[in-house]
Amino acid sequence: MIQAVIFDLDGVLVTTDDSHYEAWKQMADEEGIYFDRDINQRLRGVSRMESLEIILERAEKAYTEEEKTALATRKNNYYVALIKKLTPSALLPGALDTVNALKKQGIKVAIGSSSKNAPTILKQVGIADLFDAVADGNQIKRSKPAPDVFLLAAELMDMPPAVCLVVEDADAGVESGLNAGMTVLAVGAAAGNQKAHLRADTLSDIDLAAYIRSQK
Repeated sequence: MIQAVIFDLDGVLVTTDDSHYEAWKQMADEEGIYFDRDINQRLRGVSRMESLEIILERAEKAYTEEEKTALATRKNNYYVALIKKLTPSALLPGALDTVNALKKQGIKVAIGSSSKNAPTILKQVGIADLFDAVADGNQIKRSKPAPDVFLLAAELMDMPPAVCLVVEDADAGVESGLNAGMTVLAVGAAAGNQKAHLRADTLSDIDLAAYIRSQK
């Protein structure tokens, strides 16, 4: 029986895709590295440094670890400047209604995001106070598909993994939820992932609260 729902943030509750793309694109252009939206799709659900490694596959020079850290920091500075302009209009269809319906039903809700900027995003779109717990990239050593961020979210809610449902929009996140031993709803870009227990294009296409009630 599901007693808690853990949401990824980017692409599930909030759209920050353009901000990520624009920040990586600016950094890549400055370095003369080819980068497009197809490459950007490969960055979904993975950490900043892992994303950088993917981008550097197209680089014509080798970068030291110190230089890589500087590139990632530069990208993040661009990204933070962009997300500080986010408003509640960045919330995705069905996001707020789903969270409120679950809370009304007594289901605990949490954030499980690999992003170190999750607190800023939550504050900007006005939903920081809705969640029982927030687990993000600042608190974990291993990013998705490792299960760490979802296991931490469950621990913060004092919930065993078996009663948690994860909502994810990235294949790496689906794997993470499964590795955590949780039920997984795949949405958005991951909606076609056959490993997920449930699939929907957006949260507005599934009544998650009703589904959980039906499992009791």
